[in-house]
Amino acid sequence: MRIDIITCVPKLLESPFSHSILLRAYQKGLAEVVVHDLREYSVNKHKQVDDYAFGGGAGMVLMIEPIAACIRNLQSQRTYDEIIYMTPDGEQFSQGMANQLSMQKNLMILCGHYKGVDERVRQQFITKEISIGDYVLSGGELAAAVVADAVIRLIPNVLSDETSALTDSFQDHLLAPPVYTRPAVFEGMEVPEVLLSGHEAKIDDWRFQQAQQRTKQRRPDIWEKHWKG
Repeated sequence: MRIDIITCVPKLLESPFSHSILLRAYQKGLAEVVVHDLREYSVNKHKQVDDYAFGGGAGMVLMIEPIAACIRNLQSQRTYDEIIYMTPDGEQFSQGMANQLSMQKNLMILCGHYKGVDERVRQQFITKEISIGDYVLSGGELAAAVVADAVIRLIPNVLSDETSALTDSFQDHLLAPPVYTRPAVFEGMEVPEVLLSGHEAKIDDWRFQQAQQRTKQRRPDIWEKHWKG
């Protein structure tokens, strides 16, 4: 998989893709994230990529010209399954959406900044708009990193244990059950006996029951939608 990210502040994305699972995915040749500096596509000698909004109001707006030039340049090199715009008014990102995107080959992500992008960009180029939550960030860079991380870790062979992603929270509309590791007793607090039993069926049953209980208590919205009745 290849993910191209367009941003006017590329340094914000240097660290997220240089460590841990995302770095290993790149080293294995399973995923590549390429960050593009929008200012390199500016038609202005001062590398300007934003301007005041027509009609007035506070804040600057990313201009259509450099964005269009960058997107068209990337499209001339490969076909994209989705051109994504990170925006607070987009569709709420979910595990299901991450699963779907992980099956694609080429993704492009445009990061908004300031007051967003010229609306004509969204009308002409964007195929999917995503929000990671009902709040506003300074720009779409951190949100793009969240999406890329959630998607790339689902690609086969990225995780050392391929079953790990299948037991993540939300994969089956349940939160993940509690987990424990050594020591078995810490300051009088003991690991549940069933987890030490070696009885796989009983352990699976315990984990399922715990996942249901935790979902019902902590995310009643998910419980009501997918499990009640």
